[in-house]
Order: sequence, then C-alpha cells, then structure tokens
Amino acid sequence: MRTQVCIIGGGPSGLLLAQLLHRKGIEAVVLERKTRDYVLGRIRAGILEVGLVGLMREAGVGARMEAEGFRHDGTVIAYGDEEFGISFKQHTGSDVMVYGQTELTRDLYEAREVDGGRTVFNVEGVCIHEARTDAPYVTYVADGTEHRLDCDFIAGCDGFHGVSRQSIPLSVRREYEKVYPFGWLGVLSETPPVHDELIYSGSERGFALCSMRNANLSRYYIQCSLSDSPEDWTDAAFWEELKRRIPERHAEALITGPSIEKSIAPLRSFVTEPMQWGRLFLCGDAAHIVPPTGAKGLNTAASDVHYLYHGLARFYDDGDREGIKTYSQNALARVWKAERFSWSTTNLLHRYPDQSAFDLKMQQADVAFLRSNEAAQKAFAQNYVGLPY
Repeated sequence: MRTQVCIIGGGPSGLLLAQLLHRKGIEAVVLERKTRDYVLGRIRAGILEVGLVGLMREAGVGARMEAEGFRHDGTVIAYGDEEFGISFKQHTGSDVMVYGQTELTRDLYEAREVDGGRTVFNVEGVCIHEARTDAPYVTYVADGTEHRLDCDFIAGCDGFHGVSRQSIPLSVRREYEKVYPFGWLGVLSETPPVHDELIYSGSERGFALCSMRNANLSRYYIQCSLSDSPEDWTDAAFWEELKRRIPERHAEALITGPSIEKSIAPLRSFVTEPMQWGRLFLCGDAAHIVPPTGAKGLNTAASDVHYLYHGLARFYDDGDREGIKTYSQNALARVWKAERFSWSTTNLLHRYPDQSAFDLKMQQADVAFLRSNEAAQKAFAQNYVGLPY
C-alpha cells in the first residue's frame, strides 16, 4: 500500500493533521494502536487557544465546537482567600474556547469517516524504515498480518511512549526534562461549575483548579503526592480538600456530587530536539510534554500541526521545501515559549516539598506583582490565549 503521508497515532493531533491535509487534496493514512472507543474514552483537557479554534474551522470540523463550546474571556487567580481576575478580552481582544478534547476528537473521527479517510486501528509492531531517504516506509501488524506502507513523509503523532521519537538515534536527539515532585488528582462530576471562569488557586495546602466541560459537567483538580492513588481518595475527602484550597466564597457555593472519573497525573516538562529526522516529523507529546497548569498540551500539539501542515502543503503545491526543512526550528521556537509559561504558572501556585520561607515569600511576591501590574497581566493573557504561529 502507498500513501503520501503516513500518520502514526490516531489522537487529536494526528486526526487534525489528516483532516487538514485531506482538505488540500493530500492523502494520509492514520495508524492507531488502540480502538476508536479507547481513544474517545480518554479524558483530557478542553481549553482551546485561538490558533487551535482556527485550525478546527480550517479543517471543516468547527460547527459543533462553535455551537456547544463555551467562550471564556478571562480567568481567576486566587491565593488563599484573595482573588483577582485577568481579562483576556481586555488585554488581547481574544478569548479561549472550553470544549472537551474527547468531543474534538469525536468530531475529527466523524469527519474522517465521512470523507473516506483510511484509519487502521489495533496496529502492533510499528516500525519506521529509511526515514532519511526519499523513500521512507512503515511496517506494522494488523489482524495478525504484517503490512508495509510506502509514503513520502511520516508524521509521528504517537505520544511520549510511541515509536516515532525512539526511531531517532540517541546520537541525534537531545532530551530536556524536569519532573515535578507532585501530581494532580482530577475528578469529573456531573455538577454545575462553581464559577463562570476557571479558578487557579494557590493555598498553604497546595494547588487547586476549578474548571468545566459544560454547564452540568465539571472538572476539578488538587495537587497531591506522587505516592497517592485514586483509591486513596474518597469523593467526600476530595471535596473537603478542594474546599480548603479555594476562596471561602467559592467553597460555600460549590455543588458536589459523585465522581464519574477520578485519576492522578504526574507533572513533567519535557522537550526533545530536533523534532524531525529526514522525512520523519514529531508532533505533540511525541516531542514535548508540559504540566497542565497552563493548558498548553493539546494546544502546543496543534501548533506543531500548523507548521507541518503548511510545510507539506507548500511542498505538494509547488515543490517548495522550505516549510518542511524549517519545521523543527519553527515548532521548537514556539514550544519553548509554551514550556516557559507552563513551568512559570506551575511555580506560581504550587507548594514544593523543599520550599523554604524565602521561596514562599518570592511566590507570594510573584502573585502580588501579577495582581497589580497591567503589563504582567497582559503577558499572562497573551500566553494563555495562545502566542501567534
């Protein structure tokens, strides 16, 4: 079998790339190691930057997002019982869209099926061959049979544990990593959100985040120990701890209910360089990971898709190789800025095990500066709605 672009990974970044390429008449085959139901069962963040909203529209899959998503003009920063708002509209003229990643992925799958795009599920043993030549190909096993897929380019959208990054020799790639000494315990509940905007809250007991998926579906997080497991936390214990970490007026207004999903995610900052090797290109978690504090994971993957999509489109339109030659350079320039924002926002509101009295005073000063300084708020808002591509 032959195609123009082989996309390894059927998550949102791989599907978005495939759909954008399809709209340009460029054929792509998507290889996914799990089932569609498994992919759609993963609970992930749902804050979309301006750029990602634009890509969804360009891909022709923005209708349900526009109808059901929630536009957010700002956010609330709290520290103890004190809080202040940062207006995205005021500082940037833009907003963000709250729309669940699961729903975004569902929209992309449905569009791909309507358009007749080929997606192969339950693939095993994916192996990338001849990536540095003009004739790369991928082998994989499906239904017990080995297949070969010849292509012009390979897009590795298969996540941190996928084969794509590992296919770049260690002599070529360099990895940068920071592992944080805590995780996030997240609960999804069929309850109305406690506030119209997201609340990022720091407290002496640790960080908390109040967010939402829709008018009757809320997502809450609290900082927890890496040694914890979801089973250690009853619903009652979670709600009680959350109330202790957010301003009193929000704690009193909080409507609680049974959790329908509960999980713990470790926090990590990670970047690999370069993001391309010959005709293999890395996108999203295959190349970089951010702590979720800045809502940049899916959005940074989308910026990778933007650069790769435009580079491939230029190549197939008129043979211009500049976009694909500079893909890694362009993508990494934006990735590192997103990494900085996520890292700094994490440091702003979390408690660290080895945090000294001086460190705590500096953290409080950072929050106070953000509260009182319009330029700092503008910079925060610019990063949150998404830096330009």
